[in-house]
Amino acid sequence: MLHDHKAHPWHGIDPGDKIPYEVRTFIEIVSTDTVKYEVDKTSGYLSIDRPQKYSNIVPALYGFIPKTYCSHRVAELTNEALKRKDIDGDKDPLDICVLTEKDVTHGDIIAWAIPIGGFRLLDRNQADDKIIAVLKDDLVYSQYKSIHQLPERIVNRLIHYFTTYKDLPTDPNQRMILTDIYDVEVAYDVILRSVKDYNKEIASQVK
Repeated sequence: MLHDHKAHPWHGIDPGDKIPYEVRTFIEIVSTDTVKYEVDKTSGYLSIDRPQKYSNIVPALYGFIPKTYCSHRVAELTNEALKRKDIDGDKDPLDICVLTEKDVTHGDIIAWAIPIGGFRLLDRNQADDKIIAVLKDDLVYSQYKSIHQLPERIVNRLIHYFTTYKDLPTDPNQRMILTDIYDVEVAYDVILRSVKDYNKEIASQVK
């Protein structure tokens, strides 16, 4: 069926019928970007979130899984893991980082990805999970089925980015706190919970 308008990246793109094992992702930024782009939730267009003022370069394709939302069900896993009750989701689509050996030159694209694990992060007391995935059929990275199979230097590079990219040199307190690195089965659970959060809290509001 043909459409005469561009689908909204968050609400109008189907994440695929093999979710959570294989997901269609919307890529916002790539490693060559010197500006952090983010989808405007109202219009669906990419907007400039902020210039990258410091040496924070995303080490992979970075975006989100459409028709997901990080709210109570996603945060429940973080509360259980940390034995807390006060953490909520960050009220955004579920972030995903897609590893590939190819040089992708720009964002605002769709990519098929295979989740292999994730990072459990806290951002000012909100759950801000990052799913780690590999590009489907990638010549190099498709061999990895678990985040624990990745070379340590790749994992460390991802950790460094996600735990520093929101920090200011003048701020003595680290904003993003990594609490856990989880394997693929937990990543599946996070993804499915984010779909349920979306269906429960967002889907009915989308026209």
